[in-house]
Amino acid sequence: MRTLKLAVSFCIALFVAPALWASQSSPAGPQDIQSHARRAAEYLKENRPDLAIPEFKAIVALDPNNVDAQANLGVLLFFQGKYPEAIPELRAALKLQPTLWKIQALLGMAEKRTGNLSAATADLDDAFLKLQDQKVRVDTGMELIEVYSATGDLDKAAAIVSVLRGIEPTDEALLFTAYRVYSDLAAESLLSLSVVAPNSARMHQAMAHELAKHGDDAQAIENYRAALKLDPKLPGLHFELADMLNFSFSPADRAEAESEYKKALQVNPFDEQAECRLGDIAERRNDFKAASDLYAKAVQLRPNDPDANLGFAKVLMAMGQPQKAEPLLKHAIELDPTSAVAHFRLSTVYRQTGRMEDAKHELEEYEKYKKMKEKLEDIYQAMRLKPAGQEQKETDPQQ
Repeated sequence: MRTLKLAVSFCIALFVAPALWASQSSPAGPQDIQSHARRAAEYLKENRPDLAIPEFKAIVALDPNNVDAQANLGVLLFFQGKYPEAIPELRAALKLQPTLWKIQALLGMAEKRTGNLSAATADLDDAFLKLQDQKVRVDTGMELIEVYSATGDLDKAAAIVSVLRGIEPTDEALLFTAYRVYSDLAAESLLSLSVVAPNSARMHQAMAHELAKHGDDAQAIENYRAALKLDPKLPGLHFELADMLNFSFSPADRAEAESEYKKALQVNPFDEQAECRLGDIAERRNDFKAASDLYAKAVQLRPNDPDANLGFAKVLMAMGQPQKAEPLLKHAIELDPTSAVAHFRLSTVYRQTGRMEDAKHELEEYEKYKKMKEKLEDIYQAMRLKPAGQEQKETDPQQ
């Protein structure tokens, strides 16, 4: 039944009144055409596309210019898995009416399944740009991604992924496809970099990223140091090395991290993330005035960074200014509703200001997102990976 439903989503005139079929038929046999059309509709209602196919073939034989019969015949043949038979019928329908974008999409899918990737790419790409039905557009895009991946056009595949994620951001199959395409693109880029510039600072930086992702911090740090020897002014390098050192158990490494954050600001005075990290270091020393100044600058540089807002709020709370912290925490939650720490701190602010119901609600949100993030951490631990962009581990505010 599901196959028939998919087929119907591509058909263009399956259950229309016989009068419409007659109006499209040749004068030679309108009654015969109506009879075949009626039987085709009945068979499809009975979930018997195998019996409907001969009826559509009969209509096409009587009237080769009947675009509806031609298209629907191609659709049913496609969903019966008879791709070589479906292709000429779908092409004939398109020749009669070139604006049948669903039919063009299906033609591209049939061409892909029969190994004609060049024709498939052209038809799928053209249809994808013009389809209005979002479900069919997603199906077409997924097929197009497979074609581009098979031909090595990963940039084009990634562009289609980006469009589809705007349509179906929570689709499981699409998210997996995005993961595969972006992973393949990253691997291809790394390989190209290793060929073009094997001993460059960027190559060492890329190797450091990969090593850090797999938990080999020591080797990652060595590659960052090697990159800095080659190009000490390369944007981002000082900050990335500092982030690796900042959570080391070695006091010397942590002291070096502060120095590297400051060097990052020398290379780029607008490095808002370095301001945040220095603010965090100052806060750990209980130097709340310095921390407040650093976080204030970070928020000024990038008002929509949830970490900057959260860090500034934390310092203001430590300074006994919960009213000033509240709007920052609310903004942090607007930017990242899943931030367990932001919900916890806002709950604390509400409790301090006597808003107990609001405090209870925020505490519930904290518990919900804390459990969610713990599950994610378990998954990443099982894969022996660090979550992307989360080298700066979020601290439980209750600890």
